[in-house]
Amino acid sequence: MPQVSVIIPAYGVTRYIAEALDSVFAQTFSDYEIVVINDGCPDTEALERVLAPYRDRLTYLKQPNGGPSQARNAGIVASSAPFVAFLDGDDVWEPSYLERQLSFLRENPSIDAVYSDGVIIGDHPDAGRRLMDLSPSEGEVTFARLVTQECTVFLPLTARREAIVRAGMFTPQFRNVEDFDLWLRMLLSGAKFAYQRLPLFRYRRRKGSLSEDSVAMRRAERTPSAVSWLSMVP
Repeated sequence: MPQVSVIIPAYGVTRYIAEALDSVFAQTFSDYEIVVINDGCPDTEALERVLAPYRDRLTYLKQPNGGPSQARNAGIVASSAPFVAFLDGDDVWEPSYLERQLSFLRENPSIDAVYSDGVIIGDHPDAGRRLMDLSPSEGEVTFARLVTQECTVFLPLTARREAIVRAGMFTPQFRNVEDFDLWLRMLLSGAKFAYQRLPLFRYRRRKGSLSEDSVAMRRAERTPSAVSWLSMVP
């Protein structure tokens, strides 16, 4: 059994996913499995050509387009390791990412999930800046601090699989703020989060990605579920 399952959803990332995969294969920690989920890519033929050189080193799943929540859930279900690490298909890990994140979790058995700082890349005005300079994390990661944005939990994130499953995994119908929703439910279920200020990944900002769709993000923040989270701040 591998120690960690790397979950990579693929939709609209054909141009970038080889770089993401190369960053996994360049890790200083090597006891992992990779699960790539084709989430109904409209360019599946091109995606599969890019993935062809890697296919014997990963598990490849195909499903109709259901959004990032359903894709990541499919990857979690297919995974076999006690730890899960999420990587979007257009982001890149630094070589020590898994080693440092897993070492932190092993050295802190009370912590269920750990995230790190990252550097923004891509054709964007913020390229070269650190994520924690723009969205700092201060103090203990709690439900209240997450809702009030005193702490911002980034993807990539590495977590104990059982903590994600216990919280119910990602909400399938959420296509925006789906990670925020899961982090809150994990905290409510008793999970503990921590962060490292090391810049262990490169986060791509680009037009057309869900995280760049600020209108959709604002709309998602006003959904009944999001409003209910705000009402539950201790």
